[in-house]
Amino acid sequence: MVAPATQATPATPADERLRRQTGLRRLMARPELGALAGTILVFAFFAVTASGTGMFAADGILNWTTVSAQLAIIGVAAALLMIGGEFDLSVGSMIGFAGMMIAIPTVYFGWPVEASVLFAFVGALFIGYLNGIIVVKTRLPSFIVTLASLFILRGLTIALSIMFTNRTIVSGVRDAAGDSFVAWMFGGKIGAPVFVWLADAGVIGRLPNGAPVVNGIPMVIVWALLIAIVGHVVLTKTRVGNWIFAAGGDANAARNVGVPVDRVKIGLFMATAFCATIYAACQVFEFGSAAADRGMLKEFEAIIAAVIGGSLLTGGYGSVIGACLGALIFGVVQMGILFTGVPNDWFRVFLGAMLLVAVLFNNVIRRRVTGER
Repeated sequence: MVAPATQATPATPADERLRRQTGLRRLMARPELGALAGTILVFAFFAVTASGTGMFAADGILNWTTVSAQLAIIGVAAALLMIGGEFDLSVGSMIGFAGMMIAIPTVYFGWPVEASVLFAFVGALFIGYLNGIIVVKTRLPSFIVTLASLFILRGLTIALSIMFTNRTIVSGVRDAAGDSFVAWMFGGKIGAPVFVWLADAGVIGRLPNGAPVVNGIPMVIVWALLIAIVGHVVLTKTRVGNWIFAAGGDANAARNVGVPVDRVKIGLFMATAFCATIYAACQVFEFGSAAADRGMLKEFEAIIAAVIGGSLLTGGYGSVIGACLGALIFGVVQMGILFTGVPNDWFRVFLGAMLLVAVLFNNVIRRRVTGER
């Protein structure tokens, strides 16, 4: 018996609406491309100009890494919120306010430090919720709403600290906290035995008293890494991440396909307040005090880190990794200027120039990706 001849299945015609992208085009569409190029350029510049100054010794690396980590904590939250199409200008004031919510109850009211930290986080989340609910219910620009919050929180921080303590700097938090796990969680260090071993092996130097020049990794760096990982996974691997992009790209279209835009935006405002409180707690337990002027202008630095990292001011486009690279550029430049002996006034000049270049670069990339002319 002869088997019937197998007929060849006709090839499926290619969909004319789809176009294959080259690897270069996909690379150019990455939000963090500009930040990566800027990071390489900054490191190359200071590798030459700061050679022999100790900037790239173990303690020098720890200095600019710590500064970068502090900004990354709030920069990641700012990037997520910007991708979602909103701004939060109250981040800096929230840092000062949350610090006082930790310090005053602990030092003057005798609260356990755990209760004070919990109180600060709950209060910050509530304020973030209020910011979000006002924005989504009134449709007012988040720029205006959070600008009002900036002044309200800064005023409350100063007024309440004077009312309860008759001063604007509250010290003694570290003594009141003692050996609390919460105090270590925000102000402690990890990896001390590793650095002792590195010093014994001659990899890193020692202080005159024989201790390693680096005695551990501050918890602020650990928090920055944790927030960056969680933020990146949520944004790129979960349904919530798709909702964030959709809410920032076209909120009305997102609502029409069932995206809970209002809940997403409120959640992002709460996340920003949460990260600002982590920043505040790390500072309070590192220095053992809270000050009413803490966090001044940090909201703008967070937005700058996000923009340098590729986030568009119009929303719907950005990257957590890019925001972290933007924070790294910020930390390296700030400390590099100190190491090279350049007057610190030039740091703000560089920061403004970096912001302008990043916005121009991101605008070019956006036009290439969307095909605008």
